[in-house]
Order: sequence, then C-alpha cells, then structure tokens
Amino acid sequence: MNIQERLDLEVQKRNNFDEISEDKLDPILVARRYKDPTIALICAMFAYGNVKQIVKFLNSLDFSLLQKSDEEIATALKNHYYRFQKSEDIIALFIALKRLNQTTNLESVFKSGYEKRNSVIDGIHAMIEKITLSFEHTSQGYIFLVGQITTKTKGAGALKRWMMFLRWMVRKDEIDMGLWSGINKTDLIMPLDTHTFHVSRRIGLLQRKTYDLEAAIELTQNLKFFDKNDPLKYDFALYRLGQEKIL
Repeated sequence: MNIQERLDLEVQKRNNFDEISEDKLDPILVARRYKDPTIALICAMFAYGNVKQIVKFLNSLDFSLLQKSDEEIATALKNHYYRFQKSEDIIALFIALKRLNQTTNLESVFKSGYEKRNSVIDGIHAMIEKITLSFEHTSQGYIFLVGQITTKTKGAGALKRWMMFLRWMVRKDEIDMGLWSGINKTDLIMPLDTHTFHVSRRIGLLQRKTYDLEAAIELTQNLKFFDKNDPLKYDFALYRLGQEKIL
C-alpha cells in the first residue's frame, strides 16, 4: 500500500463526526454547536495547547456577549484568561468582533482580500487588519492571538489557527461546516501543527525542516498530487495519525 492509498483509507475513517466527541476532543466540537463564523473564529483563535484545556475554556465563554455592550463584555470576561491571554485580550477580541459585525462580516472582509488573486493569505491579512482596527488594543498575548501581517513565508508563522478556521468555513463534510461560499477549496493551505508537521516529514510529504508558512504551503502542494481540488481533506487524518502516535 502506498502513501496515498493509506491516507485515503485514513480519510474515510477520520472524516466523520464519530471522530469528534467528548472522548475525542477538538475545538470544532464547540464551533459546530453554534455554526456561526464569528464564534468559530474565537474557537480557532484559542486552539493552541492541550485540547482538554482548549475545550474547557471555550465552554466557559458566553458567546451571547457578542451582542452586548462594551461594558457588559468587559464585566462578564474580567476574570477570564487562557495561557498567553489575559482578560483584557479576551475582552478586546470580543469587542473587536462585535464592532466588525456591526458594519460588515468576516466573510466579506476575507473575500475583499482573497478575491484579488485567490490568495487565502491576503484574505487572512484583511481579517487581521479589520479586527485590529475595530478595537485598539496591543499586548503580546493579543498579537499572538490575532496574528500579524507579513509578506514573508519563510520563517513566518504558519497561521495554523487561521488556516484551520478557513478549513471549517470553506470545506463541508461531516467535520467541516462549509458556512462560506465562493472560495475554492484548492486555494486553502494546510493548518500545519506539530503533529501534521512531524507525520508529513516522516512519510516523505514534507522536505522542509523549518516549521513555518513555507512548510505549510509545500505540504499543501504535495497533497494536491493526491487530490488537486481538495488537498485539505487529508488534514484531519494526518493530525490524528500524529496525535495518536500511530506513525
């Protein structure tokens, strides 16, 4: 059995909703409860660290605050924190997203960048810019949470949480929600985390030794040899293979 055949079997096994449960946690477990792009983005932004802690934190959030006043948001979240983010960072994200949705929406903002040259990176940069302009707040934790705009791919962050959010929004199967339209699945880039990085290197899908955006692009291009229209269908399978230490 070659690599593609093995991965295709793994996709059949993994890309179904039985793979996500209280026993097999994933941030999309919370996001799917609401099927709302703004809530999904919050779930994706905090998707780093131990998955049990991620889901526990996401379950502690009251997403109805996205409809409330700045003061109500600040009061409700004053005792919330998560790893690198203090309460002020979490409050800032909620206020920024609330204000963004008062004048536009994430899909429109993304497409304003993406549609110029079918670049998801440009679309992500448009969202980062709009969020940071919607509410002025600067801290290391907040910059880590939302991300920074850079034209570099080598040595740049892999934008893993943003790429995962786009997978949720654009693809539609038993895992991904497919809430957005008009975005080509072939333009998506792999949400490269440490599990997919190490598994992909081990099975020869990735030569680059540096964990960066360039590596995510390289892996995506190689997966297009298996499915040029939907390379990210392999994401969840590769992730679980690494997480469960099967390879």
